Amino acid sequence: MLKEFKAFAMRGNVLDMAVGIIIGAAFGTIVTSLVNDVIMPPIGLLLGNVDFSNIFAVLKEGKTPGPYASVAAAKAAGAVTMNMGVFINTVINFIIVALAIFLLIRSINRLKKIEEAPPAVPTTKECSYCIVSIPIKATRCPHCTSELQAA
Repeated sequence: MLKEFKAFAMRGNVLDMAVGIIIGAAFGTIVTSLVNDVIMPPIGLLLGNVDFSNIFAVLKEGKTPGPYASVAAAKAAGAVTMNMGVFINTVINFIIVALAIFLLIRSINRLKKIEEAPPAVPTTKECSYCIVSIPIKATRCPHCTSELQAA
């Protein structure tokens, strides 16, 4: 069983998938930073200094009664919160990752279409009598001298 697992783990697809997962995780942290540090601050500024990561609703007060200035303060007081702002950031992260993957796959598919050349136009045909390859425009076979039908 150990040999079978080793053979499975060393197959090309499994290794490719592992590399993809690792690169995807690294890409995810970059996108998270992009959303939290670059995209959301200007949007929050346009909406009147709203910090999306601190949009939350208190479901149950903690030991210290609210209101709480941030999610961290609510958590420190032991309050139960529903963090809509964090969810909004996560949805924006997902949309950016999905868009980046779509653009990547789209460009790869375009490259594949360029690489796949259309089939070449045939320049020869076979004589129906002696099966010798002859030019496509030939009307008589040079090998057996048979008259050929026009193509």
